[in-house]
Amino acid sequence: MASTNHHRSSLRSERQIPTARGSVANASIRTKPASTKRSVAAGSLRASIDDQNADSGRVRVAVRLRPKNAEDFPFDADFTDCVELQPELNRLKLRKNNWSSESYKFDEVFTESASQRRVYEAVAKPVVESILDGYNGTVMVYGQTGTGKTYTVGRLGKDDPSERGIMVRALEDTIANTNSNLDFVAVSYLQLYLESIQDLLAPEKTNIPIVEDPKTGEVSLPGATLVEIQDLDHFLELLQIGEANRHAANTKLNTESSRSHAILVVHVRRSKRKEDNDASSLASSSNGDLPSFHMPIVQKSKLLIVDLAGSERIDKSGSEGHMLEEAKFINLSLTSLGKCINALAENSPHIPIRDSKLTRLLRDSFGGTARTSLIVTIGPSARHYSETASTIMFGQRAMKIVNAIKLKEEVDYESLCRRLEYQIDYLTSDMDRQQKLRDTEKEQMEKKLKVYEASLADAEKELVVKSEHFEKENIHLELKIKSLLEELNTQKGENNHLFEEVVHLETCLKQSKHQLESSTYQKVLADTTQMYEKKIAELLKHLEDKNSHCATLEAQMAEMQQQLDDNQKLLQEMSKLNKEAASKVQSLEAENNEILLGKESLNKELKSLQEKLLYEEMQRQTLEVDIVKLKNVLNNHSTELEYKTSHQMDSAIRSTSGLGGALNIPKPNKSRETMSTQRDTISKIFEEVGLSNIIGLLKSGDLDVQIHAVKMVANLAAEDINQEKIVEEGGLDALLTLLESSENTSIHRVTAGAIANLAMNGLNQDLIMSKGGARLLANIASGTDDPQTLRMVAGAIANLCGNEKLQVMLKEDGGIKALLGMVRSGNNDVIAQIARGMANFAKCESRGIKQGYKRGRSLLIDDGALNWMVSKLTTFSAPIRRHIELALCHLAQNEDNAREFVSSGGVKELVRISQESSREDMRNLARKALNSNPAFLAVTRSV
Repeated sequence: MASTNHHRSSLRSERQIPTARGSVANASIRTKPASTKRSVAAGSLRASIDDQNADSGRVRVAVRLRPKNAEDFPFDADFTDCVELQPELNRLKLRKNNWSSESYKFDEVFTESASQRRVYEAVAKPVVESILDGYNGTVMVYGQTGTGKTYTVGRLGKDDPSERGIMVRALEDTIANTNSNLDFVAVSYLQLYLESIQDLLAPEKTNIPIVEDPKTGEVSLPGATLVEIQDLDHFLELLQIGEANRHAANTKLNTESSRSHAILVVHVRRSKRKEDNDASSLASSSNGDLPSFHMPIVQKSKLLIVDLAGSERIDKSGSEGHMLEEAKFINLSLTSLGKCINALAENSPHIPIRDSKLTRLLRDSFGGTARTSLIVTIGPSARHYSETASTIMFGQRAMKIVNAIKLKEEVDYESLCRRLEYQIDYLTSDMDRQQKLRDTEKEQMEKKLKVYEASLADAEKELVVKSEHFEKENIHLELKIKSLLEELNTQKGENNHLFEEVVHLETCLKQSKHQLESSTYQKVLADTTQMYEKKIAELLKHLEDKNSHCATLEAQMAEMQQQLDDNQKLLQEMSKLNKEAASKVQSLEAENNEILLGKESLNKELKSLQEKLLYEEMQRQTLEVDIVKLKNVLNNHSTELEYKTSHQMDSAIRSTSGLGGALNIPKPNKSRETMSTQRDTISKIFEEVGLSNIIGLLKSGDLDVQIHAVKMVANLAAEDINQEKIVEEGGLDALLTLLESSENTSIHRVTAGAIANLAMNGLNQDLIMSKGGARLLANIASGTDDPQTLRMVAGAIANLCGNEKLQVMLKEDGGIKALLGMVRSGNNDVIAQIARGMANFAKCESRGIKQGYKRGRSLLIDDGALNWMVSKLTTFSAPIRRHIELALCHLAQNEDNAREFVSSGGVKELVRISQESSREDMRNLARKALNSNPAFLAVTRSV
């Protein structure tokens, strides 16, 4: 007992507050001291922080009221119920009699109509999320026998998933948020019967011992069967086996009264994964490197789900014999639990934990380190007032207990060893691959280098041969030029000699002309002159030939000189090419080195591109799978839109808006169960596919895909929580665009239904009207005769009629005219929506007149709505007739409508309503309208 007190005092002196999910700073356990006495200055920042920290570890308590059954009515007291709930304030009033009552506040208050899903999400789901983050948790139900504890916690719901209890839903969430390849989820199912712990999964194991760790104080049951969970069906089989082995009996208070406390223990072991680790691993893998190394951390947590046996009074339960012995043990263990709760709530130095095995099992749940949620179940009957009061006080005391929430993390050495081995293998194979790659590249570069060297040697040989050839040609040309120069000089000498001879002969001729005077010499002289003239002509011709030959030789010599110059330039170019070849060899060697250096970067870029392509391919496949999944599931639930919109519109017809009370029209359980199942399916698709992807499918070219996508949006719009998200993602704009552009009747029907669901919200009504939604709906109504489409359109316009700010705009856009025009269909469902719209419109007008901001004749009268309602009132069924009666009563409140009422016969209908209506509030409203208008009184007197 001393160790127990020491453990309790240590827990009281420490408070552990968990960080946000997935953002634990380190693996160490952090504690924050908190004083047991609060400072007087409660408004200070330090005090407020301490209060928040204490409240986050406080035991959360919810109360759930069981609906009345047939056995409760004969025993009612002089007042209706001993319990009055105020769920909006989370308060409960316990009435002892008609003049005495006490009020209690809880964390959650559930009425008799609260669904199993809402109870789970409000009470147990936060605990399950803490379990997934590495904290221990407990969910427990306490109350009198027959108040619905086992239904709340242990309901299997195999035929109807909406009826599933906390055990099944907790395991469903746990399995969905864990990885079967990395994480470990296992369960044990036990019962505490006659102060002995028995294994429900292996009934032969009885009297299982409780072991407490002396260091940590953690409680364990080493002899219990631990079964690893594969999937939800596997768990349901185990739970069914355990329920079959659990002790139950028939008492006066409950036909299937649990005679033992059932404890489901869920063990979760998860590998901790941080976002920064994932980001760094992705970055390193994209660069082609080995992912960065991080120390693997394992989070171990435990969840207890406890279904306590009901407390009972022997005189009321009628227990006898062995059942009496069972009741004694049950009450004894519950009494011990109550003592522990009282001691913890009062900060008593002694906590009687060891008085019962139940309190030892729940040691960590109350005053320990687990996050605990408690549900107390009560009944409405006044004959069980004392048991109900005791249960409520148990919950009130439990709310005062604050646990020190602690995170349990350990190093996963097995995973660490596997990762190190994997990294060693990876590095070894990578080194071998890189070495092989380098050897291959080296071999290829050596081959290329040899080819380049061989080509360089051939080029050098070719250059040497060409240079020798050019040198020989140069020598030959130089010799030829020298011989031509010599011949030219010789020819010039001969030309000079001939020229001198010509000059000498001319001189002799002139002297001979002066000397010869006689006739005898004249003939000789003439002959001689002719001879010399011929000779001179021949010499001149010969001189010209020689000159032309000299010119030819000079041209040849110039050509030779030009060719010599060209040869010299070619030699220079060959020398330059030789130098360029040498530099090219050096550049090739440099390029070889650069290729070796750049190869690694190219490999990294290639790996990065491959990973990007793989990621894009995975995204594409994911989108394709999502589209296929969306098609398949929506094919199985193709009637969801029509049913859900029909359900909401029928609910609106039966609603209390303006009618003074609920109609209490019973609905088949099968429809409610089907609706719940389909809602869960739609919610799961919404979480997997994503709202943006679903809205994106509205623009698909495939008509079938568009229809399914609109149905999905319509189903999501039926839930208030989804409507704001749909509008933010552009869903309303897409629906209006589709309604305007498409000519398909199915598209018109489901799109109008989706808009009708969105029009249930006042903010959405303003958006629909501002974007021309009423005009589009009116166009659809005028262009189709399909009753289902008209019903959806009429429902959407009827919802818009309930907003007094939009009535003028609605009339201008043709909404009222279109609503009356749909009467042509003759379909009762369509007319029911029309009647509801008229009632909404008239009620809003009446409210505006009473408040003084609206005057003048009703907008409904201009379009003939009053004449239609008066003439057709008695021909419709009761629900439609009630809405028309409501519309007439509200229209009669406006004095400006009196003349039309009198002329159309509406006053007679008001008289009939005041006398024959099935609802008293409607009769009173009609009488008030008749008595307040003198014109109406004159008509009634004349009648």
